Amino acid sequence: MKKLALLVMSLSMVLVAAAAFASEGAAAPAAAAASTGISAAVAALFAIAIAAFGGSIGMGLSISKAVEGIARNPEASGKIMTTMIIGLALIESLAIYTLVIIFIKA
Repeated sequence: MKKLALLVMSLSMVLVAAAAFASEGAAAPAAAAASTGISAAVAALFAIAIAAFGGSIGMGLSISKAVEGIARNPEASGKIMTTMIIGLALIESLAIYTLVIIFIKA
């Protein structure tokens, strides 16, 4: 987990540093607009990738724990299944919200 966090932090620093040092003092407005559009597209790509990754990890963990709970107490399967489905819907809604925000901003 520490290696993944280190990788994400290093990648984000490289991307931020590249954008910060790439700006020129007297750049043409059209070039700046094109650069902003590309940056927004890359940011949208990373946002939806992170949302999909987090959502899928959350769904996988919730389903595995629900199956464990049903295996331990089969009589409570109805309550566990209902709670799991509501939780999965909320997790999926977060990924959908990310997609909607990307469409609005991009």
